[in-house]
Amino acid sequence: MQKRSDKWEQLMYFTLRQVQYFVLTAELGTISGAATAARISQSALTESIRQLEEQVGSALFSRHARGIALTYEGHRFLRHAKLIISTVKDAEDAFTAKIDNVSGTLRLGVTNLVAGYFLSDILARFRRVFPEVSVEVVEDQRRYIEHLLISGELQLALMVVSNIEEQFALSVDSLVRSRFRVWVSPKNGLADKGRVKSSDLRDQKLILLANDDLLESISGWLQGEDLMDRVFLRTTSVEAVRSLVGTETGVAIMPDLAFRPYTLEGDRLEARPVEGLSITLDVGLVWRQGSPDTDQAEIFKTVARDYHAKR
Repeated sequence: MQKRSDKWEQLMYFTLRQVQYFVLTAELGTISGAATAARISQSALTESIRQLEEQVGSALFSRHARGIALTYEGHRFLRHAKLIISTVKDAEDAFTAKIDNVSGTLRLGVTNLVAGYFLSDILARFRRVFPEVSVEVVEDQRRYIEHLLISGELQLALMVVSNIEEQFALSVDSLVRSRFRVWVSPKNGLADKGRVKSSDLRDQKLILLANDDLLESISGWLQGEDLMDRVFLRTTSVEAVRSLVGTETGVAIMPDLAFRPYTLEGDRLEARPVEGLSITLDVGLVWRQGSPDTDQAEIFKTVARDYHAKR
C-alpha cells in the first residue's frame, strides 16, 4: 500500500513543461524535430522525456532507425497529457475571456463521425470556460443537418464539409483536412511498403466504412482504379473496421482523423499512404448564410478554431 502511495506522490511532480515536450515529441515523431520546435537542445529534450518515463514507470517511446514511436503506454499517456495542456489553457481563457456572463442555449448539429472524434474534446472545453451556456446537440446525417441549418432550427454545425450540397445557402469554415490511407495489420505484406500502389490492393479484401459520406468520398476513386469488386464488407462502425483489420480479415481505406494504432482487443494497426489517392475528408463549422450571429455560436466557433489550431 505504501508503494502505491509513493508512486502517486511521484506522479504529482510532473511539470507542465515536461508534458508539453512529450506531446510535441509524440506529434513530430523525432527528438530533433521536437527540440527545434521547442527551441531547446536535443539533450535537454531527451533528459526531460527520460525523467517523465522514470516518473510514469513505463517507456513512453520506442526508438528505431527512422526516429521514435509511441509505445502502447505512450498512447495512453498522450490522451491524458493533451487533457492536462487543454485544461491549463482553459484556465487561462477563463481569466482572459472578454465576453462575460454569456448564457442561453446553443443548438449544435453534428454528423456521425465528427461526434465520435471531434465533439467531445471541443464541447468539454467550451463547457469548462462557459458553463452558463446550455448546448443542445443534434446528431444526424449530413443532408438532414443541412436542412435544419437552413430552416433555422440549428444555429451552428460541426460536420463533414467535403460534400456540402447547399453551398449557396450555407457558410463553411474548414478546420481539418484529413487524408485517406490504407489501414493494415502489421502482419499484412502491405505494412512493409512505404507507399502502397492501387494495384497492391487488388489482392486484398477491402472493408469500407458506410458512415458520414465516406462511401461517397471514396467510391469514385475505387471505381476509377477498378477496385469496387474487392469490397467484401461495409459497416457503419469504426471499431468494427479496426477489429477486422487487426485480425487480418481485410484492409480498409480510411481518413486519418479516425486512425488509432490499437484496436479495442489490443491488436496493432498501421496506416500507409496510397499512391494517387489525393481525396480528403474535410471537417468544419457550418452555419446559414445571413443568419444573425449569436454570442453562443460565435464563442463556440472561436473555441473550435483555437482547439484545432493548437492540435
